[in-house]
Amino acid sequence: MRMMQRMTEVELPLCLIFNRANRQWLTHRVFAVVSRLGNGVFWYVLMLALPIIHGLWALQVSLHMALVGLLCLPIYRILKQTTVRERPYTQNRDILQNVPALDRFSFPSGHTMHGVAFTIILVAYLPAWAWLVIPFMVMIALSRLVLGLHYPSDVLAGAMIGALVACTSLML
Repeated sequence: MRMMQRMTEVELPLCLIFNRANRQWLTHRVFAVVSRLGNGVFWYVLMLALPIIHGLWALQVSLHMALVGLLCLPIYRILKQTTVRERPYTQNRDILQNVPALDRFSFPSGHTMHGVAFTIILVAYLPAWAWLVIPFMVMIALSRLVLGLHYPSDVLAGAMIGALVACTSLML
């Protein structure tokens, strides 16, 4: 718990720097839309569309993505409940939070975890999708920082966990 508090103290200045962009209307709107799509809408629509676009064999890709998402979910929930790290906007009044958080705690970033995991699976099967999903996944991760919802370490941990789950599932 003390380590998490120390990380929070160290990272708050970085959160303030990222959050400055949230004060510009266009930047805020772009990252708010990306964040909303990163809630799952983009990924679930994509999973449904892949067999339509690529044929029935792509159902395997969609199912693999869904399975990895389901594997990430309990990891995400357990870490949120055990680390109980408050979100940046609750720790500093200068952090503008104008997009509602999905839950109370910050660590790890579930948006980033799932975005990285889904991207790795999709690109492993269908590399041609990389041009779309890699920039989108990076934008999701940045949105969590810009919108004042996560600390950099939340996003990095989410990315690492998502990558670990996805890569492990590909090896099996």
